[in-house]
Amino acid sequence: MALPKRSEDYSAWYNELVKQADLAENSSVRGCMVIKPYGFSIWEKMQADLDRRFKETGHVNAYFPLFIPKSFLSKEAQHVEGFAKECAVVTHYRLKNAEDGSGVVVDPTAKLEEELIVRPIWSTYKNWIQSYRDLPLLVNQWANVVRWEMRTRLFLRTTEFLWQEGHTAHATKQEAITETEQMLDVYADFAENILALPVIKGIKTANERFAGAVETYCIEALMQDGKALQAGTSHFLGQNFAKAFEVKYAKKEGGLEYVWGTSWGVSTRLMGALIMAHSDDQGLVLPPRLAPIQVVIIPIYKKEEELTAIDEKANVWVKELRAKGISVKYDNDDKYTPGYKFADYELRGIPVRVAIGPRDMQNGTAELARRDTREKLTVDSSQLTALIPNLLDEIQQNIYSKALKFREDSTYKVNTLPEFKEVMIKGGFALAHWDGSTETEERIKTETKATIRCIPLDTTEEDGICIYSGKPSKKRVLFAVAY
Repeated sequence: MALPKRSEDYSAWYNELVKQADLAENSSVRGCMVIKPYGFSIWEKMQADLDRRFKETGHVNAYFPLFIPKSFLSKEAQHVEGFAKECAVVTHYRLKNAEDGSGVVVDPTAKLEEELIVRPIWSTYKNWIQSYRDLPLLVNQWANVVRWEMRTRLFLRTTEFLWQEGHTAHATKQEAITETEQMLDVYADFAENILALPVIKGIKTANERFAGAVETYCIEALMQDGKALQAGTSHFLGQNFAKAFEVKYAKKEGGLEYVWGTSWGVSTRLMGALIMAHSDDQGLVLPPRLAPIQVVIIPIYKKEEELTAIDEKANVWVKELRAKGISVKYDNDDKYTPGYKFADYELRGIPVRVAIGPRDMQNGTAELARRDTREKLTVDSSQLTALIPNLLDEIQQNIYSKALKFREDSTYKVNTLPEFKEVMIKGGFALAHWDGSTETEERIKTETKATIRCIPLDTTEEDGICIYSGKPSKKRVLFAVAY
């Protein structure tokens, strides 16, 4: 079934692509998803690359329980206020058959002594940190989490999702700030060099800041429909969580001090970013560094002896490409026609497709098809495996360059409210002056649905006038309508 066109119904295009490309589907629980093998294989590549980066920066993985006692939330009043409405609460531990035969009901006698919440972890650190010798504590976990969302969409916003969450503790404020900024850089480099997704690094306003954080850093990306997507966050927590859970350490020079904390995370929302930033009306467009299959080889034949000869050639290519670290699939299954396979692998976003038939065998050639440009090339078959590594690098760079150009072409400096509203209607980033007040920020959001995505780190001071209040402003901030 053909995908809806992005230009006609972007939301329907996205939802249908996620399903048709075999990435994920809705589960029987509202707002939850089943990530299918092909979708999970992409997430695994994201996970592996990020995990390597975390470990290279000195972090170690651990695992923490899904639940905490509800009473712990009272220790995090400021933090909880930001997401209390999304918390899932476990109140009972057993079901029983209804006496009237209407089905299974909660057993009222099996109420928990204390209700449980999903899932902060700082309470554990009190037991792990005793002195300066225990610091810094650099811990990450890969896990699932539950947030009770009202409006859900596969990968972008689901009730249960997969993520990683780093939680670190430090002896000094500056160490914690350095950690926060370092992890922001890790996320930005990953987004740009692996996802081929250009991002803007910045700081959230107080209104958009993670509840309980002193400062929230973020990376913001622009999707093809002109909406922004927050692709990752890194939070400087100050001593807020340490004080909530009494996490102190004995200083080298004597005395006790609260530790300084950070937290940082990305989730399967990155899958949504990957789809929306690069894909087209024919299906997924995957950057080679994230594609589970980077090259697919498809034989075209009528006779068995033709297939036998092609098999021999293709198997040599497979061996040579795998020796170069390239993931390749030779699809000589006879269940589907070559035409069906071409369309299916295009839908799945395989970066390079190789087709070879009897005439190619005679001429010593093969046909290469690029997924990013849909361009077809006839190449010398003896040079094919030597050409592909460079071609994959070229495709990776081209996908990034295309996304970067789109963002640059869709970023506007605006000086008046009418100009601002025009940008928000057509979509894109608006760099505009803001007077720094939460009141103005909220009024702009109410009137236009646009939020301040961040105060870009590379912004420079510039005297101006707030687009809404007319009050003086010293710098431009980044606005957009966001997912």
